[in-house]
Amino acid sequence: MKPKAVIFDIDGTLLDSVDLHAQAWIEAFEHFGYRIPFEKVRPQIGKGGDQLMPAFISQEELKKIGHDLEQYRGELFKRKYLPEVRPFPRVRDLLLKIKENGQRIALASSGKEDEVDEYKRIAHIDDLVDTDTSADDADRSKPAPDIFEAAIRRLTPLTPAEMIVVGDTVYDVEAARKARLHTVGLLCGGSSADALHRGGCVAIYADCAALFMKYETSPLAH
Repeated sequence: MKPKAVIFDIDGTLLDSVDLHAQAWIEAFEHFGYRIPFEKVRPQIGKGGDQLMPAFISQEELKKIGHDLEQYRGELFKRKYLPEVRPFPRVRDLLLKIKENGQRIALASSGKEDEVDEYKRIAHIDDLVDTDTSADDADRSKPAPDIFEAAIRRLTPLTPAEMIVVGDTVYDVEAARKARLHTVGLLCGGSSADALHRGGCVAIYADCAALFMKYETSPLAH
């Protein structure tokens, strides 16, 4: 049965933004006295700040500076890095194809609500998205299932069995699995095919362009 709704992650899935997020976190950590190399931060992108910061900072330090650090990172990203974000090829074409086939579209991001609104504009898809959820709709960000569970509620009366997720990280796959959703994986965010397979993806494609070209034979259509 064709899924009645497709839920997309954004960073690394629709937008080429993962390296930019990593750089913003590195700069924010350094501002607060922590020097953390790119190769350690980059694999953590896909989590929200509540899940990412504890990978590098003790709980004691988080209580002191966690809020200020995350706020600083957010403002820095919007000011310095957001203007550099670009969509991956054929993102709009893929979403148009989904809409033409009568499926609903939701976005589910670990980013903040105002970031998601700007992302829709950058990707030229704001007229195609039926609903979206962000870290502001959840107590915990990915890999916790909260954001996907919020998307499921927004897509009611559809059930999880009638939905499918498209994401680029093992955090998307884990969060989706906890919410009883299957995931199609994309490699454009930097995760390996092996990691996505082991995470539980039902299919893997290079990017949105490849998924668009193979839509008719993909889990999005069957």
